[in-house]
Order: sequence, then C-alpha cells, then structure tokens
Amino acid sequence: MKLLLDTHIWIWSLIDPARLSEEVRATLESGDNELWLSPISSWEALLLAERDRISVEGEPQALVSLMLKAGPFREAPLTHAVAQESRRLSLDHEDPADRFIAATAVVYDLTLVTADARLVDGPGYETLPNR
Repeated sequence: MKLLLDTHIWIWSLIDPARLSEEVRATLESGDNELWLSPISSWEALLLAERDRISVEGEPQALVSLMLKAGPFREAPLTHAVAQESRRLSLDHEDPADRFIAATAVVYDLTLVTADARLVDGPGYETLPNR
C-alpha cells in the first residue's frame, strides 16, 4: 500500500509513537508499504517548532532534516496538479496545508494516514484513520 502520512502522523511516528493506534503503527512498520510525505509536512513541522508546539533542541531545520532521514520516505512533489486539486476538492476544511495534503493523496493515488476527522473519508482518496 502507498501511504501518505499527514504531518501529525509523521511527527508522532518518530517522536511519540504511543499516539498511534495499533493498526496505524503496524501498517507503518510493515515493510510491505511505501511511506510518502508531502513537502508541506516539512513546512508544517518547521512552523510547529517555531511556535514551540513541538520541542526542539537546536535549529528546527536540523530536526526536520533528521526526521526526513528517519524514513525511508518518498517525496510526493508539490506540483501544479496538486495545487489545482487542492481547490477542486470538496472539503469542509479550509486549512491550506491540509487541503494540499489531501490533494496530494488524490493526485498520486495514495492512502492518507490521518487523525484529522475533517480529512477522514474525504472525496477522491482513501484514508487509514488513526482512531
């Protein structure tokens, strides 16, 4: 399965895996699945560090670089198709980062792993909810 990790799932998987459900943890740990990230997740992680919503020792960029190397994670490029899909999606959610992540799942045909109830069962993509 090709899995797109929502930003919080990526962070929790590396920093606080106890926040993941058994199903999500087992799925992420399975060698049979590809783990994908949107560049928006790096941006969101930097924002969280800058706003002290995740604790960071040293430079936030260094932490994000380490988190990216903890993969293997495949990068789902932020393209014009993703940008267009982010506005086409019929979501009851206006957060730009979340819309880009959902659109990435649609464009690259990825299953979105998320705990965000506003993204679970979104139109045009599959989800693996963290419940």
